[in-house]
Amino acid sequence: MERYVLDTNIFFNISSDLNLGKTTKEVIVNLTSIIKKLKEKKKTEFFMPEAIVNEFLSFFDDKKQDFLTDFLSLINVKNPSVDNVLFSGWVFYLLVDEARKRAYRGLNIAEEEIINAAWKFLAIKKDLSKKDFQLTVGEIIKRFRQRYRQATRVGFLDSVADLDLIVLAKEIDGFLVSTDEGVLSWGKIFGTKIIPALVFRKRLESLLG
Repeated sequence: MERYVLDTNIFFNISSDLNLGKTTKEVIVNLTSIIKKLKEKKKTEFFMPEAIVNEFLSFFDDKKQDFLTDFLSLINVKNPSVDNVLFSGWVFYLLVDEARKRAYRGLNIAEEEIINAAWKFLAIKKDLSKKDFQLTVGEIIKRFRQRYRQATRVGFLDSVADLDLIVLAKEIDGFLVSTDEGVLSWGKIFGTKIIPALVFRKRLESLLG
């Protein structure tokens, strides 16, 4: 029996290759239908860690909608047994080294944006209105946030929930299904089986026969 660990983003990243619908609701409803049929055939099991379930539900104001409860009723909600899963020590050396490099890049970006902000304010009038001041500062903060996020978070594990996905998939020898580049790339490093969105859909269709 094949096992799959699902990440939140496969339901909301409509531009991915999952191709199960044009809206999040369509994706969830269509995947629910497929899971029901596969469970009847006893061919697959689907898992989500508790933190990922909470993250998934946080996108909906009404968390008791039928299509949500129907979907979650088919999912095994399981947290990884972190004390029982072993990983090679070199993985953690890579993780620490990557965290240090990203922190350093973030620091350099912060310094650059502070300098840019100082030059910008030196070039404008001192009698800047409060509104104009807020607009100018807002523009600088927005650019800083974008650059800082790109340098420190993109392609990296930036939450315990991400690590839960990887450890759980490793623990149950399941396939990790995600569109997050960081989760997928670090899943490979941790030795977890991963499956791209397009391959995931086609695999489910082949199991349905």
